Formats: sequence, C-alpha cells, structure tokens
Amino acid sequence: MEPAQRRGFAPSSPQRGNRAVTVDPAKVFGILCIPVSLLQDAFVAFHVNKLLVSKYLKSLQIGELAPDEPSVEPTKNKMLVEDFRELRATVEKMGLLKPNQLFFFLHLAHILLLDAAAWLILFYFGTSLIPFIVSLVALTISQVQASWLQHDLGHLSVFRMTKWNHLLHKFVMCHLIGASAKWWTLLHSQHHAKPNCFQKDPDIDMHPFLFTLGKKLSVELGIKKKKYMPYNHQHKYFFITLPPLLFPTFFQWHTFYIAYTKRYWVDLAWMLTFYIRFFFTYGSLFGIKSLLAYYFIFRMLESIWFVWVSQMNHIPMDIYYDKNLDWVSTQLQATCNVEQSLFNDWFTGHLNFQIEHHLFPMMPRHNYRKVAPLVKSLCAKHGIEYQCKPLLTAFADIVHSLKNSGELWLDAYLHK
Repeated sequence: MEPAQRRGFAPSSPQRGNRAVTVDPAKVFGILCIPVSLLQDAFVAFHVNKLLVSKYLKSLQIGELAPDEPSVEPTKNKMLVEDFRELRATVEKMGLLKPNQLFFFLHLAHILLLDAAAWLILFYFGTSLIPFIVSLVALTISQVQASWLQHDLGHLSVFRMTKWNHLLHKFVMCHLIGASAKWWTLLHSQHHAKPNCFQKDPDIDMHPFLFTLGKKLSVELGIKKKKYMPYNHQHKYFFITLPPLLFPTFFQWHTFYIAYTKRYWVDLAWMLTFYIRFFFTYGSLFGIKSLLAYYFIFRMLESIWFVWVSQMNHIPMDIYYDKNLDWVSTQLQATCNVEQSLFNDWFTGHLNFQIEHHLFPMMPRHNYRKVAPLVKSLCAKHGIEYQCKPLLTAFADIVHSLKNSGELWLDAYLHK
C-alpha cells in the first residue's frame, strides 16, 4: 500500500501526496483538511461524539496499513506524538475537558447586561456626545465578549452535549452579533486544522493581496517580482486597514455571502433577528444618519479589538506552506501565548493561552491555566520553544513582523 493510503482512509484529492479528509460542517465540527497520518490526534481534538462522527468516515475506508509499512512518516516526531497522547490522557483524567457552566453563565450575563445598558444609556440620557460615546463603549465590550463566547460554543466547550452548544452558538453568534455560526465554523475549523499554513488556513488569505506574511513567503513573492501592494509600508497601512475595517466591510459582506450561497437558511433567519432588533430599538432614538454612524463606529471598534487580539498569537509566528508535520508540531510552530492575568484573560477571551487552545480546542477556557504547566513541560522535554509575552509586546510584534516581512520582500524584489 502506498504511503498516501494511510490507515484506512482514502485521500480526498486525486493527488496522492495530499492526504486529506474533508468532513461536512453540517454534520460534524467544521471542514477539517486533516492529513490522514494525523487523523488520530486531530480526530480526538475536534470531536465530542467520536463514534457518531466515525460513521461518516466509513465510506472513505480503503483498507488496512500493511504490517511492513512505517506507521509514522519521516516528517513526524514519533516521541513527541506519543508523549502528547499521554498528556491528553492525563488531561482527561484530571477532568480538564469538563466545563464549569457557572463560568459561562456569568459570562453570558455580563454580555446581556452590557447590551441592554448600551441602549438604556441613550434612552435615559439622550443622544448627545457623552451618552453616545459611553453607549458605544458598552456595546463594543458586549459584542467583543460575545465573540469570545461564541468561540467557546463553536468549539463545543460550554456544554457536554453538542446540540446545546450548537443551539446557543446560533443565539450568540447569529442573534447577538449578527453573523452566521456555520460561516464561522467553516472558516475557523480550517484554521485550527492547519494554522499558518498558506493556502490551507483562511486566516492568512490576506497574503499576498493585502499583506505579505512570513519570511519565506515574502522572499518568494519578491523573487517572483509580484507587487499587489507596497509591502515595505505594510506595517504602516496595517493600522488603517485590517484592524478598523475587517468587521464593518469584509466580514459584514462575507458572512451573508457564505450563508446565502451555502444555503444556511436557519442562520440567515437568526441573523435577521439581530438587525430587526438593532434597527428597531436604536432607530427609535436616532435619525437614519446617526443610526448608520453608530452602527459603523461600534463595528469598527469591535474590529480593532478583535484583530489585535486574534493576530497577536499567529502573525509573528512561522507562516509557510504545509510541512506535513505531526499534530503537536503543527500547532506549536504557529502559536504563542500572552502572560496570564485577570485582565488579559478577560480582554482576550483567554486567547492569551493560544498554545493550549490549539492543542486542546475543545477544552473549556477556564482550564487553560491548569494545563499550561503540563504543556510547558512537554515543550521543554522536546526542546520546543514555549513563547509567552507581555500583552503589549505581543501587539508590537505584529507590527515588527509585518515590517520585517515587507523589508524581506523589497530586498528580494529589487535584488534577487
């Protein structure tokens, strides 16, 4: 049996070198482009009811791996994989995959209170400048914190039963935020399967049309004499493009586009309830111009907060084509952490523990700090750097990384 035909499952691509399994997001947790040699670790990481999900893979089974075939490809770190699986077993025994529903209830409660406060401030104090600003701040905080909660729900980490995670995910993502839950799952699952892998991680699709990312990709782009943007200035125009405009422009369009083209009718119906609620309640307080300005500004503020937090763990890390590494190495090379504090935990939705989140995507976030020492020990044992930075340093590293990539591109563009 050829190496492409790793244990039991056929590649979803006609190219034997691209060993992947594509899973319908409507049936299980997202579209996961997973190399079959990684299937065990990725499969365990992404699915709650593994017996149910395994039924969808039966049609892909083509046979068993021959006894003389190596079970681990040369690009995989066998000892690291074995130690990680022991760590996973320890995590399960410690109960770190069990959610504390009081934590998530209180989180939802503070989201709803801030959402209501944003409107009540304008209702009682009028729409002059000060109430306008205070209301915007309250609604922005509510929306960003709702984004962190929908992230938890999308990862099936709030309830033990999948259907309850899906149901509340629609309420939070579609009704409270106004975006499609299935749209998010479709994109985010691909990101987790292959973080920072160009052409596989949709989170870095901005390369090369808006930014050039990663050292090797930037040099490659320069050698090819491609210039879609003045990349040597990207660390400057970043401030006025991606952070303020991602939500009010691209996401605003893309979530509706995907929901419509993929016929996510239930999501679309839920999404409409957000816009009906927003424009009915705030429309009674504002004229049309002020209403649209209020909507655009809070989306812009939400976008700024979200982009800085979501990019601080990934953009400064290695970005290149898929290297076909083992599950643990794939996640560790693409992620870094930010120091733990009560504020950092709240401000980032616990994404300051990005390493732990990527290794255990279904782990409830209140348990990340408990598993972190075990992950550090695993990294130390195998000589893998466990990066952890202050929050402001992590933000600055985004800009430094973009500046460095732009300079590498320019040098290659002019001299190679």
